[in-house]
Parts: sequence; C-alpha cells; structure tokens
Amino acid sequence: MKDRIMQAFVDEVKDKGIKFTMDDLAGRLGISKRTLYEHFSSKIEILDAIIELTITEFDEKTDAIIQDKSLTLLEKIKAAIMVVPKYDEFYDLQILEQMKKYYPKQWERMNHSLEEWEALKKLLEQGIEEGLIKEQNVELLMRLVIDATNLTLDQRFIWENRITVQEAMDGIVNVLLFGMVEKDARL
Repeated sequence: MKDRIMQAFVDEVKDKGIKFTMDDLAGRLGISKRTLYEHFSSKIEILDAIIELTITEFDEKTDAIIQDKSLTLLEKIKAAIMVVPKYDEFYDLQILEQMKKYYPKQWERMNHSLEEWEALKKLLEQGIEEGLIKEQNVELLMRLVIDATNLTLDQRFIWENRITVQEAMDGIVNVLLFGMVEKDARL
C-alpha cells in the first residue's frame, strides 16, 4: 500500500503541483483519509519516503554497476551516468522549484543528492589513470556530467521533443563520452 500511496503522491504532484491536500490524495487512491494516515502521517513523510527510496535505489543500481565484473570501465561509466531513479517523472524542474519553496529541507536533500556522485567521480578518475579518458580536471568533468544529466529534469523539453528520459540520457552520455564530431572529421 505504501508504494501505491507514493505513486499516487507523484501523480498528484504532476497533475496539481505540490500544493494538494491529503484529502486529494485519499480521493485519488479511493481510500479514506484514515487509511492514508495509517501508512503516512503527513505529506512531508510521504515526500521523505519518496526521496529516500529514490536515493537508495539510485545508489544500489550504481553499486551493482560498479561491482559488475562483466562490464569494462567505459561500460561502467556509461551505465553509471545513465542510472535513472524511480519516480523520474517526479524530478521535474517545476516540481523541484515548488519543493524548494514549500519544502526547503526536502529540496536541499534532493538537490544535494543530485549534485553528489562520488561513485562516478571514482570511475572517471580510474579512467584517467588508466588512460581511457583524456587527462582532464575531474571536478570540471563532474560538473559537465551533472549539469548535462540534470537537463533531463526539464520534462517539458523531453515531451516537446518526443523523447524519453532514457533516450535523452543515452544521447547525453554518447556526446559526453565520444563527442559530437564524426571520427574522420577534421577542422
């Protein structure tokens, strides 16, 4: 039931923005407010659960990629960048702005998790060390990767260009890792 409630919360936010009531949420689920409160005491508790689940799942997926001995280092880097969290449709620029305004503590936690990516940083450092990636400022590389992947938070862009988040991530990763210029093209 908790998963159903969290998904309904995400759906409610997508439809109405972050300012809705527990009555609205109970109505969407077709349950009583009492039943809803048996699982979560407030909207903040639901939001915290979604954020925690997202961060935990993201970290677990990334760790599984890093531990996968069948992947090359480059495949690990690509796969780590392409990890898309559960409820990815919830992480939209407009929703995050509303969260920042009305739930600053939760926004700060989410923003921090979007900015920190220690596992990827270690993979990039290893790639540079092994000569797979050109010698670069790792902090700059991280900023580029984070900012580029955060472009997928613009759900309007995704929708207007009729691409999925996964397709956008694939394109971003390919440009970041392999560039925009054809292999044989020269200036």
